[in-house]
Amino acid sequence: MQQQLKIEDLVAGTGKKAERGALITAHYRGWLEDGTEFDSSYKKDTPFQTVLSNKRVIQGWILGLKDMRVGGKRRLQVPAHLAYGERQIGNMIPPNANLTFEIELLEVLTRE
Repeated sequence: MQQQLKIEDLVAGTGKKAERGALITAHYRGWLEDGTEFDSSYKKDTPFQTVLSNKRVIQGWILGLKDMRVGGKRRLQVPAHLAYGERQIGNMIPPNANLTFEIELLEVLTRE
């Protein structure tokens, strides 16, 4: 049986809600199951900006950030099939890796 995406709100935001197709700005950290940090926007000192769409981010982010509000912080436990599946990403993320992200939502821009 496939693992499910786990979503945990660490801080509830009060701003605009994230939704598919929105341009979001966020700070995040990502870890492998053994606790190895494979990526961090904090270390780069630059928030990550992306459109919440299938071409830009993993499915786990699209599902996991849905309805999250600006100012919030969320932990996502993303099973491999909602992350990169059988693909290896760079030299840090092995195939079939389950990933954990901590995401702080800074801004959401929608077309409205």
